[in-house]
Amino acid sequence: MPSIKNAHIRYRIIDRFIRNKYKPFPSKEELRSACEEALFGSDNGQNISDSTIEKDLFAMREEMDAPIKYSKRHKGYYYTEEDFSINDIPLSSEEIESLHFATKTLMQFKDTSMFKQFGLAIDKIFDRIAAFGEENAQDDSEIIQFERGFASFGNEYLPQLLEAIKHTLIATFEYESFISGVRKARRVLPILLKEYRNRWYLIAFDFDKNSTITYALERMDELKITEEKYEEPINFSAKDFFKYSTGITAGKEEVKQIVFKADKIASKYIQSQPFHSSQKIKVEEEETTTFSLDALVSEELIRDMMSYGGEIVVLEPVALKEELAKRFLKASRKYGEN
Repeated sequence: MPSIKNAHIRYRIIDRFIRNKYKPFPSKEELRSACEEALFGSDNGQNISDSTIEKDLFAMREEMDAPIKYSKRHKGYYYTEEDFSINDIPLSSEEIESLHFATKTLMQFKDTSMFKQFGLAIDKIFDRIAAFGEENAQDDSEIIQFERGFASFGNEYLPQLLEAIKHTLIATFEYESFISGVRKARRVLPILLKEYRNRWYLIAFDFDKNSTITYALERMDELKITEEKYEEPINFSAKDFFKYSTGITAGKEEVKQIVFKADKIASKYIQSQPFHSSQKIKVEEEETTTFSLDALVSEELIRDMMSYGGEIVVLEPVALKEELAKRFLKASRKYGEN
């Protein structure tokens, strides 16, 4: 999405936070974090900086006559006119286009089990936004196509699990191992729902294993949400749990510094789509680039690295280098059999 469109959306987010009577005087960091979370799904500061928020506040004052002031006493921002809102300002063509894009994105999920209860509301939003731009109406599928998932087994459990998480209720279900195919009964406290590559996963505290485990919804069966409420405090942080993950695998495994070298073309792809947020360039040469990152050595990372074939070479750790070499050798032998 072009930066100008993101800017208009940020203005709306900033406006909403400044007008929040239950949490007045938001700080610059709170505004930045809220904008990044809404636009990028994270708040680590990689996409929106403090200076961006400063420019947004200036633009809102200049372009929208927003009466924004900073309170030294409360260390946050406020409107000098209590009833002011940029919602009262007519939408620009850029904002209408941004909203149209957002509603088209939302429409992709309208018929999934978790969103079916909101289907009518989504239709109303879509119709209202579409009415602003009827003169430019066209079949968007000819100019933009969204990624679609083919695996949706288990998605019907999303509403029940969401309620269990909200109310800290214990759940039971049958779970089939991906490796052995054996089904076992599980008794867990659902903690977090996470989507990864069009599949949904439940992160839960398993009472039998006395550990936090990740379960794929597609391998669940006979889910039951009990009326038993878990009263103990939950020591869990989603941000910390997945801090060193490159996919859905997380846990207490040792974090490794991974160093690898990529060919000229592959390095461009890897820079534009890093394996992990900690990824950095160590050495940049004419034909190769050496990268480093701190992460768990997981099956997802191994498969992602293998997708580049011989265009990247792992230098450290030795165990990961040997595992990749073993898998590539196995693949080479299979091709040699034909």
